[in-house]
Amino acid sequence: MNRLQSVTGMFVVLLLVAGLPGCQPGGENGGGTRKSNGEAIRVAYITNGPASFWDVAEKGAQAAGRDFDVQVDVFMPTDDVAGQKRIVEDLLIKGIAGIAISPIDPAGQTDLLNSAAEQTLLLTHDSDAPESQRLCYIGMDNYDAGWICGEVVREALPAGGKIILCVGRLDQLNARLRRQGVVDAVLGRTPDATRFDEPGKPITEGAYTILETRVDGFDFAKAKADAVDSIAKYPDLSCFVGLFAYNPPLCLEAVKEAGKLNQIKIVGFDEDQTTLQGIIDGEVHGTVVQNPYMYGYDSVRVLAALARGNSLEQALPGEAGITMIEQKKKFFPARVVKKQPAAERRTTAHGLEIEEVEVEAFRARLNELTQ
Repeated sequence: MNRLQSVTGMFVVLLLVAGLPGCQPGGENGGGTRKSNGEAIRVAYITNGPASFWDVAEKGAQAAGRDFDVQVDVFMPTDDVAGQKRIVEDLLIKGIAGIAISPIDPAGQTDLLNSAAEQTLLLTHDSDAPESQRLCYIGMDNYDAGWICGEVVREALPAGGKIILCVGRLDQLNARLRRQGVVDAVLGRTPDATRFDEPGKPITEGAYTILETRVDGFDFAKAKADAVDSIAKYPDLSCFVGLFAYNPPLCLEAVKEAGKLNQIKIVGFDEDQTTLQGIIDGEVHGTVVQNPYMYGYDSVRVLAALARGNSLEQALPGEAGITMIEQKKKFFPARVVKKQPAAERRTTAHGLEIEEVEVEAFRARLNELTQ
């Protein structure tokens, strides 16, 4: 997707989700078309860990299981790469029909992913492993999403300020791209998704300084401790940017406890309910949201189609999103959720179109989808 490509409206996407056509509807748990040996077609959806973000994705995956008549097993490993490896190997032994995985360490997991791709249908979601033999990627353009987040940070700090980035991991490709997009947009650079600023030292351009990138390893206690320590270390800290779903709520806790709600702005990623409530209460400036429901839904939909003998070209397009068959990718656009959007759509100086959504309407539709 180039940077000039416009994004699809949130409600168009969500309404399409609600009305997606079924295919031989199954029972409450997906039923499952029978193979010749009488077994149901089973597919697996593997996340990079437990988080509220993945709870939404699971709802989408299970809905697609019902709509397309496959049995869906969802796994949220708590022990990082080792957990994903164990899950994948166990599924392969049991003869799973297809796997959708969000790789934690794409370079380090290439052998595992390629081995899986030789034995079953394999696609990546949320975070890609482009050097592997995966069939396709379903997610978003994380550099563009990071850039959008950086625009929101500049909006929250029009006079400049000092910023801490908080993230679970930087081994994941989505996290690296997302972080770099934020850095480049905040510092007013020319977009370059191949750039990577090492996280070890402050970066300053004009009135803005990226002080540090705090990496917590998906450890929620450490994520909270990192925020507390940052507030103590930098008395003039202006903003936290939480790049994973659990980061903004934990940053908000730390800021509240320090009594600095009026000093430290919070900009987030994803649609954690605490983050959304923080926006409603005026404690979080805004959040950049993905479409985890559709990540889950489309991952299962594509696997089901491939398992029934459809080609990737037939399976990948689906009902919504931006599909690039040659690159074997499907992007769902990022959106900005705010308390009072200035406009439904606006365009950055570099031509990236941004859609802004009002928080209460977004939360109501999210709750409707995930009940």
